[in-house]
Amino acid sequence: MAGDAIVVGAGVIGLTAAVVLAEAGRRVGVWSRERAADTTSAVAGGLWWPYRIEPEEAVAAWSLESFRALSALAARPGETGVRLVDGTHASTAPEEQGPWTAGVPGLRPAGPGELPPGYGHGLRARTPLVDMTAYLGYLQRRLTAAGGTVTGRDVPDLTEAGRAAPLVVNCTGLGARDLVPDPLVHPVQGQVVVVENPGVDEWLAAEDHDTGEILYVLPQPYGVVLGGTAREHVWDRTPSPGTARSIVSRCARAHPRLAGARVLAHRVGLRPARSPARLETDRLPNGARLIHNYGHGGAGVTVSWGCALAVAELADAAGC
Repeated sequence: MAGDAIVVGAGVIGLTAAVVLAEAGRRVGVWSRERAADTTSAVAGGLWWPYRIEPEEAVAAWSLESFRALSALAARPGETGVRLVDGTHASTAPEEQGPWTAGVPGLRPAGPGELPPGYGHGLRARTPLVDMTAYLGYLQRRLTAAGGTVTGRDVPDLTEAGRAAPLVVNCTGLGARDLVPDPLVHPVQGQVVVVENPGVDEWLAAEDHDTGEILYVLPQPYGVVLGGTAREHVWDRTPSPGTARSIVSRCARAHPRLAGARVLAHRVGLRPARSPARLETDRLPNGARLIHNYGHGGAGVTVSWGCALAVAELADAAGC
């Protein structure tokens, strides 16, 4: 497709960038080897929360832009898959509050009775929680309504996209490691277990600073997502039965009823991590403008709208 912009990658970062560019009046095509339903985004837990991503100041701005956009979409949960849900982020040690916390309405310290066993510190907030399957479908419909297209195709070289459009947006996530190439991009493996919901109506995320273990309990319309792991440089996508048992056990200490919940699915995703995340302009050999937008790790949903708006600003500044 010849047009104004080609976005490479159909995960949440790519689709959101494509929507923003298309709704600004550009002709946009998304090229992706994988369908949105097969991307890492599709197996994400979907909680808005700035998680292990830098640079801090930029992340704060991206996150709060996304918070506002997702909160607006939560008014139509049946259409968008986005809800506002109360929850707790707990830790075993005091955590320095990031510059984004002041922008979250109602965020406050958690009281002792609001923390899971073994965790002495935490924050309470009402944040977006996203059903990713429904949400990715919503983004694709919104892109189509704005005149954009999604094409399933392998992109072995970004210059191929540069021959089709004067603006290319690289949202390939982990694929950027070989495509750019960028050796700073690496996987952080995350495994989750989806179980029937025994009555959990709030989200919980917790981190043990002594062991490095994380856990999260995310109530979704299709069940409860239990996690998780954050294994750096692990490429294996095969669920581990032992890890699954450990995840359920840790989560059941916070919600005992989860111990007997029926397991619906096991999932593994590879978060595309980079420190710092990359959002900047470049040029392809033929002169086409290239904007890199990748390396967001497990915070893709959290920063997606802020990064998409930043992409549009960079494109405007470049005259694309």
